Amino acid sequence: MSSAPPLLTPRLQLRDFVEEDWRATTRYESDPEVVRYGSHGVRTPEESREYILRVAELSRPLPRRVYDLAMVRREDGRLIGRCGMRVTDVPSREGTLWYILERPSWGQGYASEAAQAVMDFSFGTLGLHRMYADCDPRNPGSYRVMEKLGMRREAHFRENALIRGEWCDSYIYAQLEHEWRARGRGRG
Repeated sequence: MSSAPPLLTPRLQLRDFVEEDWRATTRYESDPEVVRYGSHGVRTPEESREYILRVAELSRPLPRRVYDLAMVRREDGRLIGRCGMRVTDVPSREGTLWYILERPSWGQGYASEAAQAVMDFSFGTLGLHRMYADCDPRNPGSYRVMEKLGMRREAHFRENALIRGEWCDSYIYAQLEHEWRARGRGRG
């Protein structure tokens, strides 16, 4: 398996998932409010375990293209969510970002902190040119994270995604490597 180096932030460690993590991921993946705007619905414990096993498979190919990482609080070791990226286009050096966080940890800056670490890894270590993310416009918490990262809204697609039988809009946010550097992220 091609493991990612743990990414450390002041409050978090982002690391590869291990099979036992499904118990912790079930906490947030079974919460209807947490997955409300996501591409999948509420997951059962079995589905959470299957997802963790799929993530492990996706981390094996070299060069690695998917980094779906457990978001763990450093102070107490509690797994509170996940944050990751996938290289979507190798020649264009483009990737996509995602994050999901348990409800008790909302509003504390964890998603922004984790996503910044993944953006820094994507641009600084992997050498990507462009990172983008999408969210449902009805999810202000998600697009505020993107805005805190310095991403800019590039598009508002109307009813472009059929999710659980409902046509949903999408906001697309992006940041280029030189924009990331201009924010002082490319030093050190």
